[in-house]
Amino acid sequence: MVTITGEYQGDLHCSAVHGPSGRALETDAPKDNQGRGEAFSPTDLVATGYATCIATTMAIVARRHGVEIGGIRYEVTKEMSSDAPRRISRLSARLWMPPAARAVPQGVLEKAANACPVHQSLSPTVEKVIELIWP
Repeated sequence: MVTITGEYQGDLHCSAVHGPSGRALETDAPKDNQGRGEAFSPTDLVATGYATCIATTMAIVARRHGVEIGGIRYEVTKEMSSDAPRRISRLSARLWMPPAARAVPQGVLEKAANACPVHQSLSPTVEKVIELIWP
């Protein structure tokens, strides 16, 4: 179990501290939702968690096959719904695989990407797209 503590600081800003490490981050509402967009929004953090979870889960699975796949680069695009209630409607992740990833049996990393905990935790109404780009 992990505990995260935080505080709403006013003006649509929050701070949060990761209990185990003591590391902090800040959030701000996005410009299109009354904020200044000066930091990650809460939904930006969901998108970030999606991409980093995919990369981390693939790395764990690759390690089980004796392969280190450091150097995965990723890009994630978050789309918000145009109707109410405001929500994430689509997450699209692109991951550029390093050459070492070729040593993992075909299909294993794709399966791992789709099985990451964040992917599995998101509502089925969120369209989730994963594209692995191979060297």
